[in-house]
Amino acid sequence: MLRILGKASSINVRKVLWTCAELTLPFELEEWGSGFKPTDTPAFLALNPNAMVPVIQDEDFTLWESNTIIRYLATRHGANALYPAEARARARVDQWIDWQASDLNTAWRYAFLSLVRRSPQHQDHQALHAACLQWSHCMEILERQLQTTGGYVAGPHFSLADIPIGLSVNRWLETPYDHPSLPAVNDYYQRLKERPGFRRYGANGTP
Repeated sequence: MLRILGKASSINVRKVLWTCAELTLPFELEEWGSGFKPTDTPAFLALNPNAMVPVIQDEDFTLWESNTIIRYLATRHGANALYPAEARARARVDQWIDWQASDLNTAWRYAFLSLVRRSPQHQDHQALHAACLQWSHCMEILERQLQTTGGYVAGPHFSLADIPIGLSVNRWLETPYDHPSLPAVNDYYQRLKERPGFRRYGANGTP
């Protein structure tokens, strides 16, 4: 059985858990990270030298980096509807997965640490204001994309890209600041909530 090392509150671990739900793939979650088993031990560092979760072990194969893991699982289990085999369709999915990991993830970091985690090192008002503006700017990019597709981030149908993006939308909605009105994003969130995997691992009250 697939082993997932990480904690269910981590947004990156939740990408993997939701992907498993979409694939109806059984797994065993072994909780590592803050509040659980430490990731700076020799045993864990032998699996991931970055001391980060998630890590998966699929038989004798070990893999880290959440977006790489979800691509691997979709490919290994033949989920072409989630992760198309055709080059251009797959590239479109990859484009939005990578955008989440680079632009969107970078935009929210300071605001999330300040407003949700209440980090003492992230309470500068000017920096927080700038971070909220940048986060909103990225969400406006997503709004325009969803207006274009009329459905999901990479096109009219649900794909692997909607897993990291959907979790990011949930984090945005759960973070208390003055959000711009983005009706297409809100409609998208409601569509995602029709999926059992998102209700369990996304829209569950965890930012």
